[in-house]
Amino acid sequence: MKRIANGVWMLRFGHPETHTPVSLRETVMKEEALDELTAEGNAPFRAEELRLERTARGVLIELPLKQEEHIYGFGLQLHRVDHTGRKKVIRVNSDPVADTGDSHAPVPFYVSTAGYGVLVDTSRYAAFYCGTSLPKGVSRGKKLEQKEVGTSEIELYGYQAATGDRTMLVDIPSAQGVDVYFFEGPDMRSAVQRYNLFSGGGSLPPAWGLGIWYRAYSAAKREDIERLAHGFRKDNMPVDVFGFEPGWQTKAYSCSFVWDQGRFPDHEQMLDELYRDHYRVNLWEHLFVHPTSPMYEELLPHSGDYEVWEGLVPDLSVPEARDVFASHHLKEFVEKGIAGFKLDECDSSDFVHSNWSFPDIAKFPSGMDGEQMHNQLGTLYQAAIQAPFEAAGRRTLSQVRASGALAAPFPFVLYSDLYNHKVFIRGVVNSGFSGLLWSPEVRQAESPEDLLRRIQTAVFSPMALLNCWRIPNPPWMQVDRDKNIRGEFLDNYEEIRDLCRNLFEIRMSLIPYLYTSYAKYNQEGLPPFRALVMDYPDDPNTYGIDDAYMMGDSLLVAPIVTGESQRSVYLPAGGWRCFWTGERYDGGHAYVCAPGLARIPVFVKEGTLLPLARPLPYVADDATFEITVRAYGAPEEEAFLYEDDGTTFEYREGRYNWLRLSWPAGAEGTAERSGSYEGVRYKIIGWEQLGEAASEEKH
Repeated sequence: MKRIANGVWMLRFGHPETHTPVSLRETVMKEEALDELTAEGNAPFRAEELRLERTARGVLIELPLKQEEHIYGFGLQLHRVDHTGRKKVIRVNSDPVADTGDSHAPVPFYVSTAGYGVLVDTSRYAAFYCGTSLPKGVSRGKKLEQKEVGTSEIELYGYQAATGDRTMLVDIPSAQGVDVYFFEGPDMRSAVQRYNLFSGGGSLPPAWGLGIWYRAYSAAKREDIERLAHGFRKDNMPVDVFGFEPGWQTKAYSCSFVWDQGRFPDHEQMLDELYRDHYRVNLWEHLFVHPTSPMYEELLPHSGDYEVWEGLVPDLSVPEARDVFASHHLKEFVEKGIAGFKLDECDSSDFVHSNWSFPDIAKFPSGMDGEQMHNQLGTLYQAAIQAPFEAAGRRTLSQVRASGALAAPFPFVLYSDLYNHKVFIRGVVNSGFSGLLWSPEVRQAESPEDLLRRIQTAVFSPMALLNCWRIPNPPWMQVDRDKNIRGEFLDNYEEIRDLCRNLFEIRMSLIPYLYTSYAKYNQEGLPPFRALVMDYPDDPNTYGIDDAYMMGDSLLVAPIVTGESQRSVYLPAGGWRCFWTGERYDGGHAYVCAPGLARIPVFVKEGTLLPLARPLPYVADDATFEITVRAYGAPEEEAFLYEDDGTTFEYREGRYNWLRLSWPAGAEGTAERSGSYEGVRYKIIGWEQLGEAASEEKH
């Protein structure tokens, strides 16, 4: 067992494969930030407690798993939060139809309530058996144990889980060796922070990326885009990012990466108009390169041996392929003002109407096979698209449909073509365990109620995105797709629009708070969105909560889905205040909340100083946020706001500030700025108290 950084350990067995998440990464772990975290200096396990051996299948790893431990992580798992007693196969798939481990972003990393994390450095479809089995002979003492006769499937199978101390078994196919990384605690949250800092720290998006996103109709033409863009500004609907779907290209499946001049004549003039109206433009694409693309011939020798949708699959781990791909994006898009991209279909699927993408037995110039490439393609794609923004010296926040291990530094948010609202909420809960960001995007809606409930979840998520690729008009005008296409609008669409605007403005008011949470992600590895169990690992009531989550350090968000007028919300230990009213609640209890259609349950930790900005219609490069600091109850601690230019990478050179907010009892509130950033992005315009009296407490 080798110590490689404060609280990070590595064990090598045999001869690891050439292509793994760690060997392919380009980021550098943040050793100084790791040094700031408390560590006992002991690996979570002694070498003699572990078993590693070669098998006919590949490599087997066996690790201890105590009876009281619960296991989380494995990337974007949409079917379950607590994986204890389950088998997870780390395999990328766009349509995870069952709780098998298949995911848009599977990660061979898990974290335990015992306060440690484990990363198995492999790109293979590794299987993790999370305490599913007991070694032979250990049940000898149960000869006299009596069990009831099962009369249902759940009684026959669901109650037969292994009990007592168990093991974590990891089966890595094809490999002849592996590196295993261990992350100390002392608690689950610290272990996750270490993993993210080992990855290179979390992403810090541009400030505008935390505003409202709108993706337009897939069949839209220039005049349709201009109509929508002008309409949003006219109706005072805050929108920062305008997304173009596949129709902007001459070829889309596979991609030409060339503007369609028939649909978008003089597209650069159109872009200039959008920029003048303070929109950031995001372009849809996928990796597969059509024969008409200017990149095709150069990429041909650097691509895999099978096509997808009649297009090349470039091997982006090969410098020549990546340079061609990144250079085209820099010259044709980034230097012309494009702010980001939507990287679609870099996963694969076995479960939809066509089994698309390349086979697992495909070969790539780097030496990777299709299995390895599937699990690496999302992160390789993100790195290739990040490169032109690095060259241009400005940040992006973009979208991606596949990711994997060590992805925390990438400014990309995951999404899915799945659409169950509860599943989307679970994605927000789960993504934080593995250095991922997830968007519960809004697409179609069954009713105005469904639209509002989904928007509420989105505005309290990593990316507030309306993906309206199926409809030409905004969804608040008509949720029925056929009627929307025909231009038949709801009689009360103005009322629905106003409710949507209010939600958008709540998101805009939270940008300084959110931006600070992302700064902590970048500097400390602390996920901006995370499961309650990560902050409260000693509270068993949080272990299975998959429909509520922390947003930053102070907010607890509990979305409501369509058809439910109320829901139960468990509040962990401590005092809590209603975000909307300031009403006080005692922690350690569950409450039934019925906030009405316009709101969802959101709670603030007692004593929080919460900075709330006056909503802007968009976040300009020189935007200044006018902030009212709201105290929820008597302020118990100071609060901090992170401040930089919001767009460039100068923060990496230390050009940023911390604004310290304090409001001592009986005194005026103060804001003290320290740091080397010379600009001013925050102006404190007021202080207000919401809910002072402890007598308001609910039990």
